[in-house]
This record gives sequence, structure tokens and C-alpha cells, in this order.
Amino acid sequence: MAEDTDIQQRIQGLIDEEHSLRGQLGEGKITPGEEHQRLQAIEVELDQCWDLLRQRRARREFGENPDDAQVRSASTVENYLD
Repeated sequence: MAEDTDIQQRIQGLIDEEHSLRGQLGEGKITPGEEHQRLQAIEVELDQCWDLLRQRRARREFGENPDDAQVRSASTVENYLD
């Protein structure tokens, strides 16, 4: 199972990729459709990473094993209500 720092590094990597995509679009290296498709995938993965990190923190707070936290499906994390 990933450690919190691994998850945080993945989050930062996804944010960096998001910024890179915007730059590539501005330079004409990718099409708006390519940017949009990849940004959607990044958004889902970011939501999954943040959810996993929250699960791990909650388990730790309540004396449970954070390694028991599981990545939830895209449909689950994308349908949370604010």
C-alpha cells in the first residue's frame, strides 16, 4: 500500500502535468480535445488520490490501520455530494 508521502507526490505530479498540458496547448503542441481528455483523466485521478489520503488520515485518527484504505472507483469519488 502506498504511504501518505507517495500519495502526496502523485498528487503533485498530476498537478504538474495539468500545468504542462495547459502550456502545451498554448504552444500548439496538443489540440484542445487532447488537453480536455487528459485533464478529465487527471481530475478523476486527483479525486481518487485525495480520497485515499483522507481515508488513510481518518483511519489513523480512529486507531485503525491506514494501509486498509482502498482506492475507490472513479464513479464513487466523482459522485460525492459537496
